[in-house]
Amino acid sequence: VHFPAALRLEAHPRAITPDRDLLLCCIDECVDCAAACTSCADADLGEPDVQELVGCVRLCLDCADACGATGRILIRQTEPDLGVLRAAVEACAVACRACADECEKHAAHHEHCRICAEVCRRCDQACRDLVATIGN
Repeated sequence: VHFPAALRLEAHPRAITPDRDLLLCCIDECVDCAAACTSCADADLGEPDVQELVGCVRLCLDCADACGATGRILIRQTEPDLGVLRAAVEACAVACRACADECEKHAAHHEHCRICAEVCRRCDQACRDLVATIGN
């Protein structure tokens, strides 16, 4: 059974959020991006020109890990350290931009790269929107 982030936060007894909608959007985008990047890396490995996609595989896997970790950090609401939250979200945004840039190089020939780049751009934007609301 899948429980959206909104339901998990509503059930949390100590949910504190700088902007609930931005937080939920960022969590959802991180989850989607981790899946898209994992899928893209796997698809890259199945391509006949896989040698040309090694950098793409690496960035997709790095981005998937960054997004997964960031989503998990953000869903935790008890006693958050804002410095840790900010650093995780900023790092996620950097990974998303790098992955999107790389995937866009291959987007004309590989649909999975085009999709991944689009999802990464959305996650990058959601991260940047959230960072703007996190205090120091």
